[in-house]
Amino acid sequence: MISFDDRHGPADAAAAAEYPDLAVPDWYRDAKLGVFVHWGLYSVPAWADVLDRRDVTAENAYARHQYAEWYANTVRIDGSPTRERHERLYGVGHSYEDFADDWQPSPEAARGIVDLAARAGARYLVPTTKHHDGFCLWDSATTSFTAARRGPGQDLIAEVAAAAREAGLRLGLYYSGAHDWHASDYPPLTSNDDLFALRRNDERFAGFAAAQLRELIERFAPDLLWNDIDWPDAGKYHGAGSLQQLFREHLAAVPDGLVNDRWGVPVHGVLTREYQDIESVQEEAFESTRGLGLSFGYNADESAEHALDGPELIRLLADVVSKNGNLLINVGPRADGSIPELQRRALEELGDWLGRHGPAIYGTRPWRHEAVRVPPDGVRFTCGRDTDGREVMHMLLLDPDAGPVTLETQVSAAVRDIAQVPEGAAGKAGAPGGSCDGGRVTLTPRPGERAVSVVTLPLR
Repeated sequence: MISFDDRHGPADAAAAAEYPDLAVPDWYRDAKLGVFVHWGLYSVPAWADVLDRRDVTAENAYARHQYAEWYANTVRIDGSPTRERHERLYGVGHSYEDFADDWQPSPEAARGIVDLAARAGARYLVPTTKHHDGFCLWDSATTSFTAARRGPGQDLIAEVAAAAREAGLRLGLYYSGAHDWHASDYPPLTSNDDLFALRRNDERFAGFAAAQLRELIERFAPDLLWNDIDWPDAGKYHGAGSLQQLFREHLAAVPDGLVNDRWGVPVHGVLTREYQDIESVQEEAFESTRGLGLSFGYNADESAEHALDGPELIRLLADVVSKNGNLLINVGPRADGSIPELQRRALEELGDWLGRHGPAIYGTRPWRHEAVRVPPDGVRFTCGRDTDGREVMHMLLLDPDAGPVTLETQVSAAVRDIAQVPEGAAGKAGAPGGSCDGGRVTLTPRPGERAVSVVTLPLR
């Protein structure tokens, strides 16, 4: 997929100095883990092509889109696997928007989703309020194409927001600013160029998007505004519906609020990275996001071969946090709101691990040192405080089954410069921890750890 991170708006849009301060607040940097929730109309057909992805090329990538939440676009592409399957199962006359009357969530769905996120150890939750299909999950006054007025008959965002606040989670809200296929009349997107070219930038649509975002701010006071792809160009200038004004209103409602970087303007909040591996420790805080499988929205055809299991998810969190990031891991509930077993099990394993090793993750900061700008294989580093308030270094061993890890000479020297490493034969007693022998630091994993083992040493 295309990276949106470096795209900006038109050259004559409002200058960066005209926006409020969009600094990343400490609560967000301390949180480390959020749960993204892609639950919407696309959860009814719940399908995307997962056949051999080696056959996917730039020419057919949109016809074989791996994201189930893109169903409304993929189903309109002639010859796409989605269209062929849709017509076979639902008939030629059944449109994507007809699913709005077929969707029947469980009354307890919102609470169940939030409960799982809390048990996973998440500190914030980001449900989709409106994806590119234009279907609003809150009771919006701007359109009748909403969950409150169609099949569900519920304001689903109000329910999720109330459950999240009750569980003590910060609330983020995802919104599709650039695309609303219900309110547009373009052909389907078939390339990355189309992604930015085939979108409405007129004043009327900019006002429509601004009115919806303002509803979300006023009704739910979200801690995080998570926009996707871009914003209508007409809304990047001055005026009551401009992004500058919307950001000011958000920060007035939530003084320690945050936005992301996908607005297409020359300012940003937290950087986002989607299904990307980050190699080195970053100077700027970022958020890594992906689904547990190939898709964000629920895809009934995904299986264990497509999904992260518990240990893989734990290793991903350790890697992202060590490089100055937060992990926003996604769940894709079924249409009724239940979480598939594959996703539930991985998140519960993550929560169990955080219950034991949370201090190595929450509230930490990356270790910045030239020798470990790119961390050595199998080890990640974070810095924080122990329960007594002492400064400590956490060394996260990504593969406990591999046994003790002896750090390379340059890294060993860097660790010894700041950490109190006990002298002694490295790993001689087999006890978990760190030891120094002849200038080399050896880290011994804790027995019985299946995922990531943590060695914690006080700082000098």
